Amino acid sequence: MPTSSMLYLKEPVSLSSILESSAADAGSSTSPTLTKIIGTLGPQSRSVEILEKLLQAGMCVARFDFSWGDDAYHQETLENLRTAVKNTKRLCAVMLDTVGPELQVLNNNNNNQAIAIDLQQGETIILTPDKSKPASSNFLPINYADLAFAVKPGDEIFVGQYLFTGSEATSVWLEVMHTQGDDVHCVIKNSAILTGSLFTALPSQVRIGLPTLSESDKTTLQNWALRNQIDFVSLSYTRHANDVRLARKHLSKLGELYKTQIFAKIENIEGLEHFDEILKEADGIILSRGNLGIDLPAEKMFVFQKAAIYKCNMAGKPAIITRVLDSMVDSPRPTRAEATDVANAVLDGTDAIMLGAETLRGNYPVETVTTIHKICSEAEKVYNQALYYKRAVAYNNSQPLWHLESVASSVVQAASKVKASVIVVFTSSGRAARLISKYRPAMPVLTVVISKLTTENKKTSWSFSGAYQARQCLIVRGLFPMLADPQHQADSAASSNESILKVALDYAKAEGIVKEHDCVVLFGRLDSFNNKPHWKLTEELIEETMKVVQGTCILFGT
Repeated sequence: MPTSSMLYLKEPVSLSSILESSAADAGSSTSPTLTKIIGTLGPQSRSVEILEKLLQAGMCVARFDFSWGDDAYHQETLENLRTAVKNTKRLCAVMLDTVGPELQVLNNNNNNQAIAIDLQQGETIILTPDKSKPASSNFLPINYADLAFAVKPGDEIFVGQYLFTGSEATSVWLEVMHTQGDDVHCVIKNSAILTGSLFTALPSQVRIGLPTLSESDKTTLQNWALRNQIDFVSLSYTRHANDVRLARKHLSKLGELYKTQIFAKIENIEGLEHFDEILKEADGIILSRGNLGIDLPAEKMFVFQKAAIYKCNMAGKPAIITRVLDSMVDSPRPTRAEATDVANAVLDGTDAIMLGAETLRGNYPVETVTTIHKICSEAEKVYNQALYYKRAVAYNNSQPLWHLESVASSVVQAASKVKASVIVVFTSSGRAARLISKYRPAMPVLTVVISKLTTENKKTSWSFSGAYQARQCLIVRGLFPMLADPQHQADSAASSNESILKVALDYAKAEGIVKEHDCVVLFGRLDSFNNKPHWKLTEELIEETMKVVQGTCILFGT
């Protein structure tokens, strides 16, 4: 079907085929989707039993939101996650979401208890930095003393719990009338009942003069993050490229956290205006559609999403979208609009879907992940990979490609031509696999991370690298990482009777990625590097290993 969109339907188009049951509905084992699923863990998703179900349903990155909950609470959740990973034998990465310059309203009365606050349309309320005044229908104490100097009459401020679902019953829209000293007097634009102990306040298109990485965030990184060697930091309210640089500088001082990747979370107009320079500095981008949707007019949101994802795709950096199935907080089924929204995000080129309230406090966390998995699977079937590949190549024609990316793009083209079932990549850093993902192959990329024996600053202690690199591939579209046994380290000539390649293909068969008589494309080092022994793909090794699938093999090397 000729089309210039990323939707590809084969002629003749048969709409009746839509009614055919998917593999998941038919009761077969869940095949992994190319699009990754990130789940936010919380009260409804922190038990070992639920975490096992989430991993089996397709969650591969767990997000810990430090806007609420203390270190001990999140540590217990993480320990449960580790138990679930061990039980299910499914790899899962860890993402820490910082608080950042978030304005918060503390709802505690004199007895240190939260009360329900009834707000009525047309009445007035005062936002004040005076924390001695308990939250009520007259006052909301806020954690920012300079709010009165940042806003002006007519500005809008949204207040609600768990950010904003769009439901008038759970969040309130305020309009600034005037300021008096440090207080901001507002008129209530919709009736709402605010419940819970903590609310978030978000002024629309108002610059907040607080640091992106707060002192609280630094403490969390120095303690919880360092202790658990997290894989990703979601840098909330990223507004400038320097925010990323400062965060990276801070991580570089915290032991192994120099390896942690930073994903810039774009949540307001200021971040949007500096998007290009932020993209250059960050390891990936999170499009926080909930908060950004308050700063942006609703009719502009889709333009930003498509443009931002395109820029990330062309830069070869992961793009993640949020706020997709809000209705499944309380319902076992999504709305039609939500299902279409997720599918369109996949067709736009997103690497991962991030679930927030749906898994954190929703009543149907496992059903939500399963639903996302099904929608992504269907969307990937009609993804126009050929058109995307042409666009990516055309985009890069304006500048010479470096050697590794040139080979990576050729790997994807060859795999597409021969209809390979899987691309197997051997890497020590994950860079080669990410470059292959940049060209969006239609088949999974089995990423075999070869360990390196490393030391820091010529110290006497040595360690194997590779675990970070493997887990960080979990957030990239189409990459399915596995960590090779350390005896097969990248700078060693050691070998065993069972080759890494055979182990990788056995794993792929077990996961349903490849079957007998399939074609496999391999990408790895063929020679030694700087006259040092290096793990190599040899003709004998490939011939022996291809007996696993009894298929054909195409080899690419650098």
